[in-house]
Amino acid sequence: MQNIRLIIVLIGFWAFTQTTFAANTAGQSSENEFDPMEMIMHHIADAHEWHVISYKSDGEERHITLPLPVILIDDGLHVFMSSAFHHGEEVVQKGQSYYKLYHGKIYKTDAAGSIKYDEHHEILNEKPIDLSITRNVASMWLSIVLIIWLFTTAAKRYKGAPAAPKGVQSFVEPLILFVRDDIAYAQIEKGKADKFLPFLLTLFFFIWINNLIGLIPFFPGGSNLTGNISLTMVLALITFLVTNFSGSKSYWGHIFWMPGVPVPIRILLSVIEFIGLFTKPFALMIRLLANITAGHIIILSLFSLIFVMKSAYISFVSVPMALMMFMLELLVAVLQAYIFTLLSALFIGMAVHNEEH
Repeated sequence: MQNIRLIIVLIGFWAFTQTTFAANTAGQSSENEFDPMEMIMHHIADAHEWHVISYKSDGEERHITLPLPVILIDDGLHVFMSSAFHHGEEVVQKGQSYYKLYHGKIYKTDAAGSIKYDEHHEILNEKPIDLSITRNVASMWLSIVLIIWLFTTAAKRYKGAPAAPKGVQSFVEPLILFVRDDIAYAQIEKGKADKFLPFLLTLFFFIWINNLIGLIPFFPGGSNLTGNISLTMVLALITFLVTNFSGSKSYWGHIFWMPGVPVPIRILLSVIEFIGLFTKPFALMIRLLANITAGHIIILSLFSLIFVMKSAYISFVSVPMALMMFMLELLVAVLQAYIFTLLSALFIGMAVHNEEH
């Protein structure tokens, strides 16, 4: 019963913080109409600082943020903290170059920080090579620390005499057995599955924990890491490399010269199968990206209805619907981790399977 009350309190706090975030964004553009697209994109996009909290003091809105390291390569290496930009209001000079943070991107400018556009309203300013530690990168390292803590804490329990699982061990052990028995062993031959089990376990916990961190609307959560195409592309690429470098002779034979098929058909099918090598990881990449990003957009869109309609009465509809979406997103968080891991295991199992004819 206490756990249920705690969940209700957390959900209520989440709803309050999301509404406050939308209200602050609406207040910032009081001179113009509230732009829900701008608010939503600001929330799901990456940033060079980590927002902690906003508050009003002496009639002015103030923001407490955690500055993150900015690493630029442009006529040398430039390293400084993102606080030097003062939320994009200041121009930073390094050597003979000037840099400005504009809509989450860093551009080279003049001393006045001028941003130039072409006739299509595209920015003409050059961009340096940006290797900064952004909010998504910081969130990723946070998830890695959590994963290491979970597994090292659980592993210590196995060093002593056998005992009933408790604490972190009782939480981690069923999940490990689930990934092993229902994903790895179900899709890969048992004699070969253990070789890929560490990869599949890391994949499952990494995606799941980052999905949950992204659902936390206050510091240190709120990042949209698994909704970033760079991350999903790298995860899909790793699965692609593991799958194909582990492929058996039978696997490659069925791709390029499948047995028992007339030669003209073999040529046609080999082209299709070769394309399929790349469509599988592409589907993994897009599926995770789209599902996680869509959840954030839907929830924020529901809260935006209050400010678009300019009526507090809409909150009686939008807030409960947003809470329902939030509960659904908790399921999606683990479901997407499961699907990504399951399909990765399926592709690996198909690659390492030896088929006799």
